Amino acid sequence: MNQVKPIENKLSIQHLDGSQQAPEMLTEQIKALIQKANVHGLALSVITNKELIYQQHFGLKNRDANQLLGAGTAFYGASFSKAIFAYTVMKLVEDKVIDLDTPLYKYLEEPLPSYQSNFIKNFFGGKTYDYKPLEGDERYKLITARMCLSHTSGLPNWRFIEADKKLKIKTDPGTHYSYSGEGIYLLQFVIEQKMGRDLESFASQYVFKPLGMKNTSYVWQDAFKANSAVGHNGKNKTLGVKKKENSNAAESLTTTLEDFTRFYLALLNQQGLKPSSFQEMFSPQIRIKSKQQFGPNARINTNENDSIALSYGLGFGLLATPHGKAFFKEGHADGWQHYSIGFPDKGTAIILMTNSDNGESIFKELLQLTIGDTYTPGLGKDTSLIIMHEWSKTTK
Repeated sequence: MNQVKPIENKLSIQHLDGSQQAPEMLTEQIKALIQKANVHGLALSVITNKELIYQQHFGLKNRDANQLLGAGTAFYGASFSKAIFAYTVMKLVEDKVIDLDTPLYKYLEEPLPSYQSNFIKNFFGGKTYDYKPLEGDERYKLITARMCLSHTSGLPNWRFIEADKKLKIKTDPGTHYSYSGEGIYLLQFVIEQKMGRDLESFASQYVFKPLGMKNTSYVWQDAFKANSAVGHNGKNKTLGVKKKENSNAAESLTTTLEDFTRFYLALLNQQGLKPSSFQEMFSPQIRIKSKQQFGPNARINTNENDSIALSYGLGFGLLATPHGKAFFKEGHADGWQHYSIGFPDKGTAIILMTNSDNGESIFKELLQLTIGDTYTPGLGKDTSLIIMHEWSKTTK
């Protein structure tokens, strides 16, 4: 991995309401929080006026080995993967490789249900894909890139958590918000078929290299071994390192706090994309009315979040605040819990990355302490509206 130097954290941190906080005081408050909540490791960045103002690592990257988190530590990114993929897709839209509203099947040489990887290819490390279960359901011809990025494709989160373990279209495409890793992976699959290239290749070309994200990849790199965090469950058990051998736009990212902060700085500074592309990404595509993301309450609608106009854009959730529109992205898998939110009108953002199943329990307090964000709903151990329980899937 490329060497990373920690920043000095000398400047005061400005909250959304304009109040200031000394970095030394914030550091001590965070130390007390993670100790009380038994959060194994936490890395966080605070951006003020579109500049990195505070960045710190707390706790352990490996509890069993008593190794501390530090600058440049690699984290399994979980669904932070989706945010970078959305940015990548917008680059491809600008280059006219793909259109947001053209049905995806039109980019394929064969009908989508005819694409099915074989056992031999999978055994030797090839990507797994199987769209044969969609045979007979012509609604797949309605699915577009816009629907996949806004989670309105109608596909489930992951087929393997369905009762019958099969892929299906559960709601008419374009009509209903339902968080879907399958939808993101379908879009990746179609783009790879059209370009004849793997996601890792064009994400590196369009995002990682231009933004200086030297320690980020959709596939595991041996260079990560030297400084990599391991996940921990809530009972202090070490869960190990996730090593993804195949790229998956929905969940295979490995990254560092420093690199993902560079990505957020690019978003706030509108770097690398046309202004119209940022406008498209951060425009509401569909309102979110679900009481919770998963489980029985996911089918129950509520008006609780109407005051913040909770919505989904392209790759990011959106909400309205007295300080302007905010965009957010989270990541969740066993042993890994992350959250990020940006306020473009203020040039403010925070990125939280943890290698602990206890991480989410302090996110609400961290947002308030660091930037004065009291608007994000559904954070904390008792709710799951914003925090997406992703059911991470191991891929070869």
